[in-house]
Amino acid sequence: MESILIKGGLIHDAVNEVPYIADILCINGKITKIQPDIPKEDGMNVIDAIDLWVYPGLVDAHSHIGLDGYGIGFEGKDYNEMNDILTPHLRAIDAINPMDPTLLQAVQGGVTSVATGPGSSNVLGGTFAAIKLSGSRIDNMVIREKIAMKCAFGENPKRVYKDKNNYSRMSTAAKLREILFQAKEYQAKLISAGEDDSKKPAFNMKLEALLPVLNREIPLKAHAHRADDIFTAIRIAKEFDLRLTIEHCTEGHLIVEELAKEGYPVAVGPSLGHATKFELRNKTFTTPGILAKAGLSVSIITDSPVIPEQYLSLCAGLAVKSGMDPFEALKAITINPAKHIGIEDRVGSLTVGKDADIVLTNGNILDSLTNVVKTIIDGRPVEADSSSHSSESCF
Repeated sequence: MESILIKGGLIHDAVNEVPYIADILCINGKITKIQPDIPKEDGMNVIDAIDLWVYPGLVDAHSHIGLDGYGIGFEGKDYNEMNDILTPHLRAIDAINPMDPTLLQAVQGGVTSVATGPGSSNVLGGTFAAIKLSGSRIDNMVIREKIAMKCAFGENPKRVYKDKNNYSRMSTAAKLREILFQAKEYQAKLISAGEDDSKKPAFNMKLEALLPVLNREIPLKAHAHRADDIFTAIRIAKEFDLRLTIEHCTEGHLIVEELAKEGYPVAVGPSLGHATKFELRNKTFTTPGILAKAGLSVSIITDSPVIPEQYLSLCAGLAVKSGMDPFEALKAITINPAKHIGIEDRVGSLTVGKDADIVLTNGNILDSLTNVVKTIIDGRPVEADSSSHSSESCF
């Protein structure tokens, strides 16, 4: 039995707004007790957290970490398949490199769980996975292998395929509708055939991959920066009665009343850096705070490697500087993204029964001067480098 006891830290559990001093006992990778003065026992790994701040491991709801090799070119670029505009059958898990240095860099910044997957070159890109950021074999790092189906609106599918078969936003929407109609027809034939294999339609891997979307088991993860693209994503989700999360939501602050009516979860970012294309001209760190005040479930994202993953807490701090409530900002990098990607039963808050993913810092994690003292994943401290990485492409 592996046990770790964290003594006397100031706990920010992402559940209670007011922090409190207590101990945390973790056994076999799970949080088993949170209370004052838990007695030490033989065999415990005891961590003195007096004068330290204790947080849940941070969670990023949208990244491409592990899919874009650090310090290399084409050999490591595995986040976009640009030979086919509709690739719902692709799976992030088949391209994530656990050995990539960016994973350990992220851990150094207190990030312990992420959603990572295909970029936005394609109208449908494939499935995102939720993973822990510690390990050497991706199969052992997976929290949920398929959490969402990536789709994309706006400039990226237009730019990548403009000389092939996708010049306009109308074409992007039409292609998504067409394959969803095909998947519905395929599903109906499967249901009608029942157990009679002779009546089943010919196997189609792309349409098979869309069945969990039609069955509302996983949402469409819709890349949409501009307001009109956000509304197109909502329109199509309603047409086909699909679950939906809105990714990037760059112009969300311009349509906050409409988004509040709809109530879809939003993942906001990357908000740091130059506006590299037209649809980013209105990006601002005020967006997450405005949407949170309107009652939406807001996650702050890095879109790593657009912003290096280890700076997730910095992005939350900049949102606070731009008016976001500090507790809402903390939730936006912990429990909200955990809910956004469907892993809140495992991570996102310091709660008895959840995974022992814990971050100890020497101050407020939203302050850029604060250092991460220790990151614990599944009850085990993880050592990491502190270098950084950035990139630009079809994210």
